[in-house]
Amino acid sequence: MSTLWIGTVSRLALLVAALGFISTAASQSYPSKPIRIINPWPAGGPADAIARPVMDRVSKAFGQPIFFDVKSGANGMVGTEYVAKNAAPDGYTLLLTHAGPIAISPAVQKEMSYRPVQDFEHITILATPTTVLVINPALPFKNVPELIAYAQNNPGKLAYGSTGLGSTTHLAAELLALMANVKFLHVPYRGASPVMQDLLGGQLQFAFIGYSAADPFIKAGTLRPIAISSSTSRSPVSPDLPALHEILPGFEINTWFAIAAPARTPKDIIKKLQTEIAKVLKEPAIIDLLAATGSEPGGMAPEVFVKKIESDIEQNTKLVLAIGMEKQ
Repeated sequence: MSTLWIGTVSRLALLVAALGFISTAASQSYPSKPIRIINPWPAGGPADAIARPVMDRVSKAFGQPIFFDVKSGANGMVGTEYVAKNAAPDGYTLLLTHAGPIAISPAVQKEMSYRPVQDFEHITILATPTTVLVINPALPFKNVPELIAYAQNNPGKLAYGSTGLGSTTHLAAELLALMANVKFLHVPYRGASPVMQDLLGGQLQFAFIGYSAADPFIKAGTLRPIAISSSTSRSPVSPDLPALHEILPGFEINTWFAIAAPARTPKDIIKKLQTEIAKVLKEPAIIDLLAATGSEPGGMAPEVFVKKIESDIEQNTKLVLAIGMEKQ
């Protein structure tokens, strides 16, 4: 082996070691400046209500400001793409993400400008909102078995509203139809408010909706909750409501808000963020605050979270194929 080759190898080894030292040193001092979180939804929505109080406490623990930068559009895909394509992998630009652009879009979109798993370091789930199945109380059924029986005797006559084609609220109703072997009429809307308006007005018979949006109407008695869809067990937010899994074993359609970073962000930075977020999510005040939004705290390790994302993508893809929904 030539002296020149040995010298080149030695220099490369020194360079790799130096880069590793720099990366480790940067990670140990992290964070040393403000952290920006890209919010891919309009300000003031459910994402803000969940993420801001959690990350405010993380900011205090780190001794650095954490601020949100809104880049909304295309059901969260605009801001998600921005982080995948433009953010430096240094831990100073993070993504407030959601099951929609990460776990549902791959099942319903023909083409995507980012890879939901490979283009990110998925840090942890912040919270899992409870999704509730609500009906108009004027209807002649009061629980899920009665709803299914009515649908069997009146195929296609029960109309439900969703927050959009391919949304969690759409997929939940279609999974119910598939597992119960019934047919419903789907009416897609742009957002939860018009769904609630037509449900209250009797134009719709039922809907899957976020618990926080439905809660005032449930308390007023103008909507009747009959089950939750977002867990295989009962939710602490609504312990009296059965999970659909209890009635139709295997039923689960859930959603989540989470924090991610660009791919190749150093692992020790990811671990530092996950550890601090998980610590905050155990605080009683945060647990109570999330419960007020109809959500349960997350905090799982990154490797567990990635497996969940992969499982969610697989489940959603199978469901979209089973119901014959064409990709958009």
